[in-house]
This record gives sequence, C-alpha cells and structure tokens, in this order.
Amino acid sequence: MTPFERIDQLRRELHEHNRRYYVADQPSISDAEFDRLLRELRDLESAHPEYADPNSPTQRVGGGLVKNFEQVAHRRPMLSLANTYSFDELDEFVQRAHDLAATTALEWSAELKFDGVAISLWYAGGTLQRALTRGDGIQGDDVVANVRTIQGIPLVLPPGAPHDLEVRGEIVFLHRDFEALNARRSSEGQDEFANPRNAASGTLKMQDSTEVAQRRLSMFAYGAYSDEQPFAAHSQAMDALAQWGFPVAPRAERWSALCRSAAELKDYLTYWDSERQRLPVATDGVVIKVDRVEQQQRMGMTAKSPRWAMAYKFNAEQACTPLREVIYQVGRTGAITPVAVLDPVWISGTQVQRASVHNADQIAKLDLHFGDWVWVEKGGEIIPKITAVDLARRPNAALRVTFATNCPDCGTLLERRDGEAQHFCPNRGTCPPQIKGRIEHFIHRRAMDIDGIGTETVDRLVDLGWVHTPADLYDLGPEGWSRLDKFKEKSVANALASLEASTIVPYERVLFALGIRHVGETVAKKLAKAFDRIEALAAASTEDLLNVPDVGPQIAESITSWFADPANQDELRRLAEHGLQFERAAPTSDASDVLQGKSFVVSGVFTHFSRDGIKDAIEQHGGRVASSVSSKTNYLLAGEGVGPSKRAKAESLGVTWLTEEEFRAWIGSTN
Repeated sequence: MTPFERIDQLRRELHEHNRRYYVADQPSISDAEFDRLLRELRDLESAHPEYADPNSPTQRVGGGLVKNFEQVAHRRPMLSLANTYSFDELDEFVQRAHDLAATTALEWSAELKFDGVAISLWYAGGTLQRALTRGDGIQGDDVVANVRTIQGIPLVLPPGAPHDLEVRGEIVFLHRDFEALNARRSSEGQDEFANPRNAASGTLKMQDSTEVAQRRLSMFAYGAYSDEQPFAAHSQAMDALAQWGFPVAPRAERWSALCRSAAELKDYLTYWDSERQRLPVATDGVVIKVDRVEQQQRMGMTAKSPRWAMAYKFNAEQACTPLREVIYQVGRTGAITPVAVLDPVWISGTQVQRASVHNADQIAKLDLHFGDWVWVEKGGEIIPKITAVDLARRPNAALRVTFATNCPDCGTLLERRDGEAQHFCPNRGTCPPQIKGRIEHFIHRRAMDIDGIGTETVDRLVDLGWVHTPADLYDLGPEGWSRLDKFKEKSVANALASLEASTIVPYERVLFALGIRHVGETVAKKLAKAFDRIEALAAASTEDLLNVPDVGPQIAESITSWFADPANQDELRRLAEHGLQFERAAPTSDASDVLQGKSFVVSGVFTHFSRDGIKDAIEQHGGRVASSVSSKTNYLLAGEGVGPSKRAKAESLGVTWLTEEEFRAWIGSTN
C-alpha cells in the first residue's frame, strides 16, 4: 500500500469513527486505538506534506492564526424568523398558512430552537469548503478554519451524499462544555462568560483555531439545500443529514416532531416549556415550519422572514433567590449601573449570580432591601433582571438599599443630570474604568479596528499609568511598547502595525471612535457628511447641528460640550499629529449628484447590493435614505420580498416604485 493509499484509508476510517462517537453515540473502537490511528496519520502527513488536506481528521485540533475573516455573500439570504409568545398568535399563523397554501392539509415540523450562533456550511466536491456566519443576512464571515475543529461536523461527506450541499445549523455550547470553559477561565484568573450564546459567538471569531478546538463547540443542523438531490420536505432533509453524519434534533427523543394540527403543536410546546431544563443545551423556544417544500415555495417570504415558518419563544424563566449585595459598575461615559449580587440560581440553562437593577429609580420602585428574596428572569433569555420582590419573605429589620453617593472606583461624588435616569461619575480624567472603557471603545473593530491591542493590554497600560487617552497609545512608540511586561517582539510589532494601519481609517469612523456621548455609528456618518472637516464640526452652532438628520437637542448639546472641553481639544491635536483622518475623503470616481434632493425608502432583498450597500450607493449619489414611507418619500426602492406594509403605504401615498435594475441604470451602474 502506498503512503497516499494509507493516508486516504486512515482519513476515511477516522471520519467514520468521529461520526460514530460524536453523532451516533456508538463508538466502535477504544480511545486509545483512535489515538493510535490518529498518530499514524499525523506522522504520515508530516512525512508527505504534498498530501496535505485541510479537511483531514488531524486538523480537528486547529492550528495557525487567521488574521481576518473573508466576507462572502450567502447563496440565499439567511433570514430571521418572526417570533410569538402566545397560542393566540400561533393560531393566527396557522390560519394564515392554510390561506396562503390554499389547503387545510398541512403537516408541520416542530424543532427545538437552540440558543447559539447560526452557521452556513458549504460542501463542494464532497468536502467542507466554507462556513459562513449570518452576518447581515446577505453576507457573512467565513470562519471555516474554526468550524473544522468542531468534532460533530463532517469534514468529508459519505458516499451517497450530494457532492455540493449547503447545511445550515446552530453552533452551541453544551452545558457541560460551557461550565468546563468557565471553570478553566476562572482558574486562570480570567472573567467567566455570561452565557453560552455569547461564548459561542466570541469563540467562532477567535484568530487562534487551536484555542477554538480546546473549547469544544457543538452544532445542530436545521436546514439543507442541494440542487443535485432536492428535498421534498424539511423532515426528509433532516433524515438525510442524520444519515450523512450530521447532528440533528432527534425525533426519537422528541427534540423534533411532525404535527398535523395546531392542537398537536400546542401539546408539543407545552411539553417542552416544562421539560427544557432537562436538556443538555440551552433552548429558548421551538421553530415551527410547514414541512413540504412545495408548499413553502407557494407561501413565499417577506423581506425579513419566511411566511411558512415562525419561532415560538417560551416565556422567560423565573427563579426566586436572596439578594446579598448591590455593587456599582462604571461605564466609559461615567454612567453608573447598579448590579445585584444574588445567591446562585439556574435560569434558562445558566447559573445566574448577578442581575441588573438599571438605576436608582428602579431600586426605589422595587423597594429593595438587603436579604430580600427577589424574582429574577432573563430579558430576552440573555440578560438577567430583577422583576419583583417576595415581600412575605423579607427578613426582619432588613436594611433598605440606597443608591451610592460616590464613585466605587475613584470616590468622586456622583451627579445626576436633569431629565436623565442614570447617575454619573464626572471624573473623566482619572477614573480608571472610564479611561479603560474609552480606550476599548476607540480600538474596537467597528471604530479604529486596532486588533493588535486587546482589553487585557489596555487594563495593564492604564493600571501602570502609562495610558490615559487614545493618543497615549500612539505616543508610546517602539520603546514604550517594548517596556511592557510579557509583551514580546512579535506583540510589539503587531501593536505598532495596527496603530499605523488605523491612520487610514475613514473620518466617520474616527468620529465614532472618539466616544462622544450619544454619537453612534449612524450619527457619526451623518455628521461627517454634513461637516467635511473636524474643524467645521467643532465650530458648528447648535442650530447647525440640529439641521443634521437624526441629531436632536440632546446629541447637539453633547457634541458642543465635548468640543468645548480643552482636554478634548488637546486630544484631537495629538491624534491629528499622529496622522488620523479628520477630513472626509474625496468622493469616489463613480459618485455623483444625480439623486440630489430625492428621498428613498429601501425594502426587500437585492441581487447586486447588500442592504447597507444600496443605502451607501444612494448617499454616494446625493440621495437621502429614510426608514419609513411618508408623504415626503420620493421612491420606494424595492427588492425581492418587499414588506407588504411598506408597499401598501407607498401605493396609498402615490410614492414611485423603483426596481433594483432601474436604480442601477439611474446611477450608471449596470455592469
């Protein structure tokens, strides 16, 4: 047998053993024998690098760094689902489905909705080629290097499967793996993850696939598409995926079911509403779909979601537990958030020890006392919050919770501004959490995208007193960064390269990165368009600012106050000296003013543009984008699946309907 033949044989055997162990739960060899075969394969691949294959079983452990994830357009949009929490709305959905499908004979697929991160797996030639996150639904990040480390996902399709296949599913943490991850982080002195969904999302975007492999993610498939072997029904697709080695929600354990009426659906929902705590993975509801693909196609889609499917969300789980303490967290703007410290309690699959109390008014409204038994639930199944107090269990002589008067970090007397619910620490200059928060905001991917500097590095720099403002990061220089403990030569080079790269980040993102209160990404873009240089924005009057779309009195006051502060003026000067962009770039060569004065509302899915892309194109050519149709709207720019309410309102107001091709011809983009 040649080395290549043995490598091929080992790969096929190990893929099958992986399927038996992780998917079928029917291992046929011992762990020691599996490890022996894997070592033999690894040795052969090392001796014969010409036979390297990214889908080899040896790649499950990860390896190598991914600097940037490629953005790739989805073959079909990854739409979200309409949600409901009531049986009445479920009945309405079922009736609408009967009307749209023009039949009373519908069969329904009901599957547990796992709480994780959506993924689209692309197989070509029978091997895994891409793994796309949802992104904006039109395009996502290709995280295939990390997905290859997930043991339950086939890297190579078995005989009988189509060569070209798209599989959609949910990347999750099983409870046991999430708890093990948090235990490891705690032992290493790192913060624990708040919930499995956030941990899964962050893990998929890690640059080091070796670390991803150690975290032990899992996946459950919920959809499949193939032109080679089109599926007649969703249930048929799931049966096929199970046969080909994909983990799916098993019908034998009622994780999925076929129902023939609303009554059967309700029985299924009622069962899992009480039984979901016994599951090994977090679930926040059930996805209900018309099973037959032909009927799905007849019913169609809206711009955002299919008409043949919906998600039934379970009501938020509650638990009652004692309140032990209230601590106070300081945000980057100085906002103070009270957090209740509780006796640990399990809610929706995670252990809850802290819950937000929002502000002083909420503490007073709940009349919180130390030692109170409080009802806690997860808002949207994610963020724990206190909803009520069990007054019958209040301890005798319990002390009332009173809001802090001083900053918990720097001791400064707190302030509460007129018309605002939150208290603030006014010590922007030396309050450590505010300094760290502002710098972390500045380096964030959607701001300056300085990925060579992480939050732990920011903490160390601030704690050492070396950095107080973003400009200090640039001032450190090679010598300063080299003095940072445990910051090796490669880390120094990465930090300096990231800082240098940030000098070409466009003006509107620099504005956002400055962290001016109430100035988010959207407002920053509109300010950059209205004031093409930072000097013009700094000199703008309140009246000038109020003429900018989406800028109201509160935002205008925040902007003028920020630019009036001498410390901020000095910071701008220093950043400008380091070469940051404080002027809008010249329009691209294909920009024009052909849409000047025209107002557009965008609805639906487009062939040549993402939703953000087509909005950018409108603005590049002088047009204005509005969020809703009104008498001031000139055009409804309509893609596939335009929202019916927008369509009806546009027709009633006489707003002109514009197709994507008409729009492209108008702006001269018909290539």
